[in-house]
Amino acid sequence: MTHFFTTLTGAAMLTCAALCARGDALPQAERVMLRSTESLPVVDRLVVRKAERRLLLLHGEAVVRSYKVALGLNPVGQKERSGDFRTPEGHYRLGRRNARSDYFLSIQVSYPNEADLKRARARHWDAGGSIMIHGLPNQLKHEPAYYDTRDWTDGCIAVSNADMVEIWLLSPDEALIDILP
Repeated sequence: MTHFFTTLTGAAMLTCAALCARGDALPQAERVMLRSTESLPVVDRLVVRKAERRLLLLHGEAVVRSYKVALGLNPVGQKERSGDFRTPEGHYRLGRRNARSDYFLSIQVSYPNEADLKRARARHWDAGGSIMIHGLPNQLKHEPAYYDTRDWTDGCIAVSNADMVEIWLLSPDEALIDILP
């Protein structure tokens, strides 16, 4: 573990140190250990395959990591408007990061894009927003097994807390994310 931390960049080390320092204070916090590697893998884009319930971190065409995900309560089809409980489909970028989210870490997805806005405006709908990749809720409303076995978000992409730490550390700011059916 010590060798792993010596390979982190200064910004990532500060982020990790802040997260580790807060870990015991978070409700339902779980201790996580990243996979031991010589250095952090380079990730240049993310792909979500909704039908497979998988999030892939990629370097070029090589899969660096793969994670199980939960989607919106109404997961099939493109997100069309606010409140439809669908996870969007399309080409986006990662946006702001929130270490103090209502969920264990969150990274914003740049939904809606221009195509999403155009589609919603044509129907006089609010396209919605606040689509995130995030961990479990800080205040669980269900037993932990509930979150492992079904889609439960309002349209976001949810992963385990341990997976969220890896995604947080390995995904660069403004990385491309493709969300596929």
